[in-house]
Amino acid sequence: METRACVLYAQEDVRVETREVGEVGPQQVLIRIGAGGICGSDIHYYWDGGIGTIRVTEPIVMGHEVAGTVEAVGELVRRVRPGDRVAVSPSRPCGKCKFCLAGEQQHCLEMQFFGSAMRKPHTHGGFRDRLVAEEYQCELMGNDVSLGEAACTEPLAVGVHAVNQAGSLLGKRVLVTGAGPIGALLIGAVRVAGAQEIVAMDISEAPLKAALAMGAHQVINAANEPDRLMADYSADKGYFDVVFECTGVGSVLKQAFPVIRPRGTIVQVGVTGSADIPINALVGKEIRLVGTHRFHAEYGVAARLIREKRIDVKPVITTTLPMERIAEAFGIARDRSSQMKVQLKFD
Repeated sequence: METRACVLYAQEDVRVETREVGEVGPQQVLIRIGAGGICGSDIHYYWDGGIGTIRVTEPIVMGHEVAGTVEAVGELVRRVRPGDRVAVSPSRPCGKCKFCLAGEQQHCLEMQFFGSAMRKPHTHGGFRDRLVAEEYQCELMGNDVSLGEAACTEPLAVGVHAVNQAGSLLGKRVLVTGAGPIGALLIGAVRVAGAQEIVAMDISEAPLKAALAMGAHQVINAANEPDRLMADYSADKGYFDVVFECTGVGSVLKQAFPVIRPRGTIVQVGVTGSADIPINALVGKEIRLVGTHRFHAEYGVAARLIREKRIDVKPVITTTLPMERIAEAFGIARDRSSQMKVQLKFD
């Protein structure tokens, strides 16, 4: 069996070509992909040829935010059946290394993550008509949400894991810096976790509009009001209990320290090369600074939150194009002034 796939050969060189699907094993599932979201890492792969030291050095099928309909299942599959609509986790840990055995699969030493150039050979992704996945990668989504919404499970899972890293948010005051797709979806997870007040900050109106739709109570346009965060929230050693830093910009992380209260928690979500951290404030206010990386069990949690409509992800989806127009989609996705999540649809 053959499938069309979106294959990145080099910087700004993506092609739709035919590839073999492969056989369906006893515990595997054949899925007809219906929707796929373009992630920030996909954008860097296309426009920059990679992220930092991770470079695309060979043709790679792109994409790790996908959902579709089950077409066939292996003889040992029990959780899904043909006709089921599923979100497909891109995470395939080895299950044998010390991190997997400790329940920390997101740190697997042999992780195979869809659409990732971290390893050689690169791990092919899900931007294709048909995909063979492991049964455990599939999360049932029912018939009440679109496949586009289901494809938002992966970025929402990143947000759910970040929330878990912060500890209880019940009754807490929360700041989210950077309200792009990850930040906006994270706001939905923060709301469900019971935060009392959510403030979002960004430099563009489109993300801030999405942030309000996802549950933020207040928004700050830092481009128009660069001093507002400090003016409104730095008195008496800070206001927020938790800050989720989603921009990956060192100067933005630095702004979190004056506005977080003593013994508050900063969760670094966005990836950055390096940052100038005010050590005196970190120590003097006993601030807890933690990282967050991908997800594991949170993928199933995110799928349930979307399936049960506890989090409406539609405000994050701004543009959908057929897979044949993937190069155009990358151009649109680059425009943060008007775009959030750009998705591809597959026949």
